[in-house]
Amino acid sequence: METTSREGAQAQGAEGGQQLPFARRTVDGYLKASFPWYGLDEAFTGPRWLMQVGTAADGTVEHGSTGHGDEPSVRNDATEDKERFAVVVTVAANPVRHSADGTGLLEATSVSSAAWLAGVGLLSFTWPGQLDHGLRDDWLDQQTETAWVLADDLTGPDWSALSLPVDGVPTSFHYRESEFGWVLAGSTREGVHVGAYGRGMSAYGLGFAVIKDISAYA
Repeated sequence: METTSREGAQAQGAEGGQQLPFARRTVDGYLKASFPWYGLDEAFTGPRWLMQVGTAADGTVEHGSTGHGDEPSVRNDATEDKERFAVVVTVAANPVRHSADGTGLLEATSVSSAAWLAGVGLLSFTWPGQLDHGLRDDWLDQQTETAWVLADDLTGPDWSALSLPVDGVPTSFHYRESEFGWVLAGSTREGVHVGAYGRGMSAYGLGFAVIKDISAYA
């Protein structure tokens, strides 16, 4: 699935060429969504924070992410195994539909969409220590393609079944682990797909729930 803009994303181009982690985050993009946002349920008592939303060409919000725990940095030797975070990705369940200008069709979203977004999200905070800056783009391209292939085969051997509560109801998720962290994806009764990824925080004890007040994450 493709998006043309990201509201509330990490600020780019900071002094020295470094990213400002989740800088200038606002709740505005989240409030434009026509679907409910999901996060970890009330059993999680740690920090919560906004990440980014993805929009279609006509400005319609299609998906977005909310963070829980430590705000992650790109994994390296200094941060590996020290950060504990879980990110929840909410994806609107849309059928195949015409684009806003009527010239084409937009792909339907599915659990695979949530799995792919979660997989790519985890990669954005991963940087194998043996790679220099010049090689990271090639590595990300390869890993992103791998994440897509895996997301397109949720019944394959790389995934296992995991039951977790969603709004208090046991719900089946597709789950996989890698050296970089874990990824999972499933659907809810509220008509959205939910993906999640994390590191340092076990997925097995998590629960998800509709966020009653998204501004509480800002």
